[in-house]
Amino acid sequence: MADFSPESFKNELVNILSYWERYAVNRKTGGFYGRVNYDNEGVADAPHAVVITSRILWTFSMAKRVLKDPKYLIVADRAFQDLSIHFIDAKYGGVFWSTDGDNKPLETKKQIYGNAFAMYGLSEYYRTTNFPPALDRAKELFYIIEKHAFDPVNGGYREAFARDWTNTDDYILSKSPWIKSMNTHLHLVEAYTNLYRVWPDKTLKKQTMAMLNAILDHILNSKTNRMEMFFNEKWETKDRVISYGHDIEASWLLYETAEVLKDEKLLSKTRKQCILMAEAAMTGLGVDGALNYEYDPETKHTKTERNWWVLAEQLVGFYNAYQLTNNVDFKAKAEKSWEYIENKFVDKDRGEWFGAVKEDGTQIHGDKTNFWKCPYHNARACVEMWKRLENSH
Repeated sequence: MADFSPESFKNELVNILSYWERYAVNRKTGGFYGRVNYDNEGVADAPHAVVITSRILWTFSMAKRVLKDPKYLIVADRAFQDLSIHFIDAKYGGVFWSTDGDNKPLETKKQIYGNAFAMYGLSEYYRTTNFPPALDRAKELFYIIEKHAFDPVNGGYREAFARDWTNTDDYILSKSPWIKSMNTHLHLVEAYTNLYRVWPDKTLKKQTMAMLNAILDHILNSKTNRMEMFFNEKWETKDRVISYGHDIEASWLLYETAEVLKDEKLLSKTRKQCILMAEAAMTGLGVDGALNYEYDPETKHTKTERNWWVLAEQLVGFYNAYQLTNNVDFKAKAEKSWEYIENKFVDKDRGEWFGAVKEDGTQIHGDKTNFWKCPYHNARACVEMWKRLENSH
């Protein structure tokens, strides 16, 4: 059995951070490599994603806060500068989706998903440093998202806009008329929650509560206790594809939001739904203890790939469900998740985690970092488990 102790998770957190310090930093440009290949070589001309820069900002800001080591602030400062200089759109507001290898704007559309992660990183940086410009920039993102993306008639938030915040048909992560998505709402409510921790504004609280209710009432299917993926303006859904990783991730993130908001009625509603979501997600587990990636009920096709971020989220999600219910079956699922991660995902030779593993356990030797492969899911899972286990003793 894998060592399921606070120290084990703390040690793996440090290992992940050490990898990103060593290999992800591009010392020539002042930022980070957009891609690091399997052999830990930085690819200079790879595009840079605002999502990755923002997740690095969040991760190393969090690391400085919980580990107290000032070296982590060096990387957080670098990420703050990278985000501020290269991604924030000084003309129209908000953040660019990506930049090229020379840090010039590449995809300039205003994806709410990307703006959410920028807010998430900035609010965590302020939480750690109390540096006023970080909070100011996070607030600016809140105001511009509310101005352009919030749907005052049907609730929720539109997915994407052109650079100048006019309408667009190219949504990157979805296609019109599916202008609202589960994924964007899940991470936007996460960002609003983190901003509320450092800026307890009444309007922010109102909008965060409304968004949490919209997720529970429209995105979550109360018959299946699973989230649906894409929606039109009136919350009519596109398909019934099941994303096991997002379901188990939401089962603890939404509860965290309700806890931070401190509204007892909403907390009770959310707690009930989050337990049901964790129970539903269990049906996606393979005999190896890892969740399948997704399932399409219409085609009956299961994508059986095991993915690094899904394993990180199922670890926390199942343990959170155990804490909410005292059901030891949930705890056993979390323990088996960690055992799988230790055996199959942690790369003991090259560092970090493998991005994907086949159903038969064969590791896929892909990039160590890229447009989507980041330190946020696994580092966050480690700190969540470290603190939860430490506080239970």
